[in-house]
Amino acid sequence: MFASLSNHRHCLVFHAHFSPMSISYISPLLLPNPRHNLPFTSSLLSSSQSLPLSSLNSSCFRSVSRLPAKIRKPITPFCSPDPNCMMESEGADHVLSQEWVSHARAYWVEKFLIAWDINDDQASLYLYSSINANLSLSDQGIEGYDFKIALEPDACGLPVTVTQKFPHISSYQAFRVPSSTNVEELLKCQLAVASYNVDGTLKTCTGLQLPGVLDDMFAYSGSLGATFTKETISLNLWAPTAQEVTVCFYEGPTGDPKEHVKMEEINGVWSTVGPRDWEGRYYTYEITVFHPSTSRVEKCQANDPYARGLSSDGKRTWLVDIRSEELKPNGWDGLANEKPHLGSFADISIYELHIRDFSASDSTVDPDFRGRYRAFTCKDSAGIKHLRKLSEAGLSHVHLLPSYQFGGVDDNSSNWSHPADYTVLAALPPDSDEQQAQITAIQDKDGYNWGYNPVLWGVPKGSYATNPDGSSRILEFRQMIQALNRIGLRVVLDVVYNHLYASGPFDDCSVLDKIVPGYYLRRNKDGDIENSSCINNTASEHLMVERLILDDLLCWAVDYKVDGFRFDLMGHIMKHTMVKAKDMLQSLTKDKDGVDGSKIYLYGEGWDFGEVAKNQRGINASQFNISGTGIGSFNDRIRDAVLGGSPFGNPLQQGFVTGLSLEPNGYDQGGKSNTDIMLSGSADHIQVGLAGNLRDFVLICHRGEAMKGSELMTYGGDPIGYAKQPTETINYVSAHDNETLFDIISLKTPFELSIEDRCRMNHVASSIVALSQGIPFFHAGDELLRSKSLDRDSYNSGDWFNRLDFTYETNNWGVGLPPKEKNEHNWPLIKPRLANPSFKPNKSHILAALRNFTDLLKIRYSSPLFRLSSANSIQERVHFHNTGPLWVPGVIAMSIEDEHGGKPGISQLDPMYSFIVVVFNASPDVVSMEIPALKSKTLQLHPVQLNSADDFVKKAKYEAESGHFSIPERTTAVFVQWREFPV
Repeated sequence: MFASLSNHRHCLVFHAHFSPMSISYISPLLLPNPRHNLPFTSSLLSSSQSLPLSSLNSSCFRSVSRLPAKIRKPITPFCSPDPNCMMESEGADHVLSQEWVSHARAYWVEKFLIAWDINDDQASLYLYSSINANLSLSDQGIEGYDFKIALEPDACGLPVTVTQKFPHISSYQAFRVPSSTNVEELLKCQLAVASYNVDGTLKTCTGLQLPGVLDDMFAYSGSLGATFTKETISLNLWAPTAQEVTVCFYEGPTGDPKEHVKMEEINGVWSTVGPRDWEGRYYTYEITVFHPSTSRVEKCQANDPYARGLSSDGKRTWLVDIRSEELKPNGWDGLANEKPHLGSFADISIYELHIRDFSASDSTVDPDFRGRYRAFTCKDSAGIKHLRKLSEAGLSHVHLLPSYQFGGVDDNSSNWSHPADYTVLAALPPDSDEQQAQITAIQDKDGYNWGYNPVLWGVPKGSYATNPDGSSRILEFRQMIQALNRIGLRVVLDVVYNHLYASGPFDDCSVLDKIVPGYYLRRNKDGDIENSSCINNTASEHLMVERLILDDLLCWAVDYKVDGFRFDLMGHIMKHTMVKAKDMLQSLTKDKDGVDGSKIYLYGEGWDFGEVAKNQRGINASQFNISGTGIGSFNDRIRDAVLGGSPFGNPLQQGFVTGLSLEPNGYDQGGKSNTDIMLSGSADHIQVGLAGNLRDFVLICHRGEAMKGSELMTYGGDPIGYAKQPTETINYVSAHDNETLFDIISLKTPFELSIEDRCRMNHVASSIVALSQGIPFFHAGDELLRSKSLDRDSYNSGDWFNRLDFTYETNNWGVGLPPKEKNEHNWPLIKPRLANPSFKPNKSHILAALRNFTDLLKIRYSSPLFRLSSANSIQERVHFHNTGPLWVPGVIAMSIEDEHGGKPGISQLDPMYSFIVVVFNASPDVVSMEIPALKSKTLQLHPVQLNSADDFVKKAKYEAESGHFSIPERTTAVFVQWREFPV
């Protein structure tokens, strides 16, 4: 998801508006489930201790009442937070208060150490356990326990290792568990701690959160998942709180289990070994475990977290050796030697593409392959021809939106619903609400979703395969990677490790929370699941969560030869996890691993919000923290300065390219003097972005002062520049979230503006990204004036609103009012624009935009000066002119210097050009300006632009004698100084 912080308002927001959903609550039953009569023979304590029997349920996770965009799925409801809610325990004479049920406010942090925020030195504290989840509360205190263990205060407090891992509980008191306690088996129980007043009356009690002690005792580095030898297959599952685990084998993707194999546990890992002919079977794990969301011991059916294959319904793991020869396309093992050349990460440019968008509407693709992996193997399709065109111009990477197993789309296409008739939709008025009504009526039953609903991270999504059962999804995913590499494009996989689609013991899409309940998901101080990243936030600060992430990345890199990873909401992942991932991946070698890991690039969304903000859960991978690691993060500063406002403010707020101050659209942004200042401030922000968004880059700001990038502030008070190296900056102005570039320009610009002017603005915005230092990032279709009919959040808007047309006949503008749920509040702005035919580009506009875009790529890759790889090199070579209080509004002039004439301190990088000047004129007028520092240069218009089909840019002029530039309106002109004039 492309959530972001609104720097102008200094508040956290998601990529789209929240909407309430109704929740009905379930009352957890607290007596043992009669189905679960489990043996428990091991002694929890040494025989020298004589203790009464007792214990409490752990936390009961609350359902969230709001869900951000991309996740539109009913959640299994949990306990009501209503303090008046009382729940009767089946067969008991007492009632249990909601306070008791819904919270886990104590933390078991090490084997013999518990942390609890309680400050009464006179209280007596006890730990309670019940193997069958019989804990209950009466007037006399806690009942139904098996064991009651006295806890002692630890005067030394929590150790540094604990407070560093869990900084949010650093002020808690520490309590010792007796060293004779059999903690291993106690952790398989329902647990609680309670404090008593000096007179023996119960003061307070709560459940426990267990990730700390599980990490302390059971962190594991051995084999997990399925391991294959010539004769055997072993299955290994990390589940230290499970009471029993059984493998259920199926002969096929449907039907009843044919065999049950009990697993044996050693140190929290459940294992079994079987014959090689297990291969090809389907299986699930049946885990008997106490689950805090129901306060019961449950039998959960779960997939293998290390699954590499799945059934078409996603409910069963397919036992497959993904390294078998039958699953490899021809030439697969040698693909590392065919990878497109990548000199350094500074040479990367990224094109963000959704797999289904790429071909679902492409009639030149085999109908069986449309919207699927195999569409990328159709060499003569319109889409492949388009990608090849971009590759030949210099584009290096395609970023694929999530393609792991996600929820929200049935893998079996025969189950999908479709609109009645697309021709009927096409005949409706462009501002009609009927199109969205028909699309949203089936949106949860069709084949479309962006895929930010993680179910299993390590399996390709079945709906993109021609056959979701068996080997197709593995083989065809590899064919896609191979096909893209062979047309010159490396592949980035969008990974979503910050949250899960489902939790609890019953949801078919819940996996990790069934296996070790309460461990994989991050919880707040009350024990409720954190939902700030969408829902079911994961906790990479827990060792086995981090390990699963690292193992998954390794699988995609080695077994699927993916060339890079984009991390969704990377700020919700710990920095140490990201650094370990980078070091692990970049250490891979062709000889040992079959891939060159030094070419694998990592980047993500470094937004700092929610429970992880300001390092509340440890040092997270936010924009500021990740600086210096070589991992990239998205630069929302340049986006907001170019377009205006933020994606979460008023859509009429204007920016540098959309007419701020120079072409007001009628929206009140504070009067002319205020908008002039805003425009000059936006230019400062953009210039920092053009210089790689480096924190130490020095420029002259609009006030005439020399300032570092980190000294210039957003309207919310955050530094503009934060990167230490240019390859840590991903510059962009549009992405899958929020409106497309063309659509947002159509909203922000004056209503009467011509379509030609809007197309010029689209080009100037793209040029700022394309010619910046750092790594440029483009949303698929930016180069085609792509429209989603002004939909600000098309994650589930179907093929109709997300259509990409590589025949260039249409940009998809005016296909109806966008879906009501996320856009209705803006329909009064949207409707008149869609209804006005002057807003719709024709094919000639689209082709011109494409030519201008490929020209930008060719210019970027014509000189290494546009792709400087170090901060020092940028500081000494990149300079900005037309700065300070006397600047010409709407114009940014940038020069990039190479060695020339024996200039000391600068080495030669470019064999052709010794000096480059780029002038971005976003104003509506031709600009004439003199830049004294650029007098006497032998500058010429770049040869790509001299030969361009764009008549505007050909009018750009430079006069050496005066340093005078004349730049047409809404034009980016590039001038070069040749070392030797071409013949």
